Amino acid sequence: MMFNGGVHTEGKFDEVIETNGGSTNGYTTRDYTAYMETFPVPALERVLWLEADRMRALAITPKNLEQERGIVKEERRLRIDNDPGAKMYEEIYLAAYVASTYRWNTVGFMADLDQITLEDAKEYFRTYYAPNNSTLVLVGAITPAEGFALAERYFGSIPSQTPPEKIVNVEPPQRGPKSVVLRQAAELPAVAIGWHAVGALHADRPAFDVLQYILAQGESSRLYRALVRGPEFATSVDVSFGSGTDSELFWAYAQTRPGKSLDAVKKALLREIANVRDHPPDARELRKAKNLLQAGYVRGLKTVSGKANQLGFYETVYGDYAEMFREVERWEAVTAEDVVRVARTYLVENEQTTVDLVPTTERGATAKRGAAAVPGGAGEGAPGGGGPPGAVHRGEE
Repeated sequence: MMFNGGVHTEGKFDEVIETNGGSTNGYTTRDYTAYMETFPVPALERVLWLEADRMRALAITPKNLEQERGIVKEERRLRIDNDPGAKMYEEIYLAAYVASTYRWNTVGFMADLDQITLEDAKEYFRTYYAPNNSTLVLVGAITPAEGFALAERYFGSIPSQTPPEKIVNVEPPQRGPKSVVLRQAAELPAVAIGWHAVGALHADRPAFDVLQYILAQGESSRLYRALVRGPEFATSVDVSFGSGTDSELFWAYAQTRPGKSLDAVKKALLREIANVRDHPPDARELRKAKNLLQAGYVRGLKTVSGKANQLGFYETVYGDYAEMFREVERWEAVTAEDVVRVARTYLVENEQTTVDLVPTTERGATAKRGAAAVPGGAGEGAPGGGGPPGAVHRGEE
């Protein structure tokens, strides 16, 4: 609904941005929603006026609500219900978490979307889209003095609102392994195995970043060599771990090669997880993982949009944008012993949740859809990568 614009620009938001030579987009994760505009410098004040207009008084109307409800429901069908990899992603979070709000997919279920009322939308907007719950990031040919003056000019008169209630995401310890069987139209079986890990500010988080890359980044990674290139159990492997405000999942994914069994893939995957608990990475593995993390970090800063996204991410999730400038030294401080320690501490059976994708046919149709690559794979959750795990990006209507 935000892309419909404020009361003065209803239905014109994208048009005004584009006629000024810019583009706009947005995405939602479990922790925050981000809106982004890229545009020429002369359009800056026009864009700030647009943003202030929709923050002050978004056009929340019955027509807009019904239009966007239909779009989001179609996005749910396309990107989750009809995508085996995305369904596995949803199922593993639903099974692994029992108390944390992280268990819910950001797009919600169809019943959730059906039940949103106009007053629900207005109340949510009042609470969460208030200036005291927002962060404005300006990147480009502008001085700090100019940026702060413009922010005051366009946003200074918008009143603050009562802050959102604090969410207490206290997840109780998992007392034993969990298993889910997902039967869905798919070309090949697949498995996802996850473990409860840590949040962005936890001291063990950098070691998890390094472990993620050791296990599944590139064709020389441990899981690729053990499951894809060697015995050819799997067609693809991946590991996902994102930096969240609260404790995230660390999970591995593998798609079974035709003619191989799902059990064989699971055993091979778990064997490699056990192996990393007992065999520390050598100097080459450790250096490669750190180099790849740093390369992704730098690539994420190549554009003004990338810089803005990173600054906003660290300010929101880490509580201080300056934390992004300490990231490389945190990765560099990780030792082989740190990698083994986090594997032994967190990647244990009691904390394990498994989702098996078993291909089937639906309504008599032949199963043709593949088990798509799982969202939020290696590199995406790390700073400088793509969208965070669980992100729902704005669809192109």
